[in-house]
Amino acid sequence: MKCPYCEHLEDRVVDSRESKEGDVVRRRRECLNCGRRFTSYERIDEIPYMVVKKDGRRERFDRNKIMVGLLRACEKRPISTGQLEHIVDEIEQRVQDAPDREITSEEVGKMVMQKLRQLDKVAYVRFASVYLEFKDVTEFMTEINHLFKK
Repeated sequence: MKCPYCEHLEDRVVDSRESKEGDVVRRRRECLNCGRRFTSYERIDEIPYMVVKKDGRRERFDRNKIMVGLLRACEKRPISTGQLEHIVDEIEQRVQDAPDREITSEEVGKMVMQKLRQLDKVAYVRFASVYLEFKDVTEFMTEINHLFKK
C-alpha cells in the first residue's frame, strides 16, 4: 500500500476491523518511512450479472427494468405488487444461479412471459405484443390462438 503522505510502499498494519455487515475490512496502517498513519478499506470486487441485448450490447442486470415491464403489462389487472415482486425475485434468482454471469435479454423475456402466462392471460398478451414485436395482426392472432389451445 502506497503511503498517501510520502508515497513509500512499505507499511505495517496497526489495527484491522470488519464492518457490521462483514463486507468491508478497515485497516489502520503506519508508514515505515515517515511514521504517519492512514486508513485503507478492503472489499470484495463483485462481477456484475450482465444482460446481452439483441444488438450485442451488454448492460448490468436490472431488476427494476423487469418490474417496470411487468407493471405496464399488468396495469388495471387484478394482480398485486407482491405477486410481481415474487416473479422478479424468481427471475433474479435464476440469473444468479446460472453458471455464467451473462444471460441474453431473450432468455429473460422468455422467463417473464412464462410467469405471466401462468398468472394472467391478458397481461401475458400485453407483454408478448411488445416483447415479440409482432409485425402484423396475423402474428398477434396466432399467438392468442396458441395461448387458448394450451
